[in-house]
Amino acid sequence: MKYFVYCFLFILAFVTTSNRAFSEPVKTSFGGLDLIGEHVVTEGRQPTDKTVLILHGTLAHLGMETIKGMQEVLMDRGYNSLSVNLSYGLSGRSGMYDCAVPHRHRYGDAVLELAHWADWLAAKGVTDVTLLGHSRGGAQAALFGATNNHPLIKRLVLLAPATWNRDKAAREFKKTHGRDLAKVLADARGLAKNGTGSEYMKGTGILYCPGANVTADSFLSYYEPSSNFDTPTLLPKIKHPVLIVTGGQDTVVPDIAMKVKPLTIKGAVTLVTIEDAGHFFLDLYAEDVVDAIEKFDPPNK
Repeated sequence: MKYFVYCFLFILAFVTTSNRAFSEPVKTSFGGLDLIGEHVVTEGRQPTDKTVLILHGTLAHLGMETIKGMQEVLMDRGYNSLSVNLSYGLSGRSGMYDCAVPHRHRYGDAVLELAHWADWLAAKGVTDVTLLGHSRGGAQAALFGATNNHPLIKRLVLLAPATWNRDKAAREFKKTHGRDLAKVLADARGLAKNGTGSEYMKGTGILYCPGANVTADSFLSYYEPSSNFDTPTLLPKIKHPVLIVTGGQDTVVPDIAMKVKPLTIKGAVTLVTIEDAGHFFLDLYAEDVVDAIEKFDPPNK
């Protein structure tokens, strides 16, 4: 009996003194799937207060170090937050996407799921949301901002958001999958045109998953040439203030600062570069990111 009492007291102490916040896993149903998230309400804040909605990068999840670190620092600085997992077509998905699982998700699914999570926050009484996305999740957040005028979203924070161009996409696909992108696109288009876009292209590969089975529709959603993949192209279409945070040592998206800088002249986009940070803003660089967020929009504003 004493063991259980000690465990209870330890957990209680951890929640009330270490976390200094109310944190809970949440689940909601959307499109026949369970979506999961982690909701943090900081000490001294109400669940209805300003909240940061956080989206991870490619095939990742809310428990990855970049997202957890960001959420912890935001908590320390007085921000409520909700980190979410994209479903990628799987119910209750957690952890990194298993490349062995056939891919039928689409790039634009992120926009629909973000809108659902914004509705979830609205149902909780939240009226002011900052949308924060990392890497490809940053580009998907930008696409959301450019195409969805959800009343709760007041501003965007994009961490090392993805850029895109046709030649780079072809080179990267060839390097990762050993195949010519133009040929695979032609095959996928043929299936889609014949009404069999839901058919799996076995062993084709997608994103970071060489040899993966993927539907033609899913493949086209990520590789059919489109400016919707390119954050700088989307920025002028976003009606809300946008903060772009880049890492000076980022080798994944090394061109984002250069491409975004001309857009800062008009004042709608703020650019902050953390000189020594890499793509994932690990360890103390999360503090630098939240410094920039605080200056951009303080939690009690």
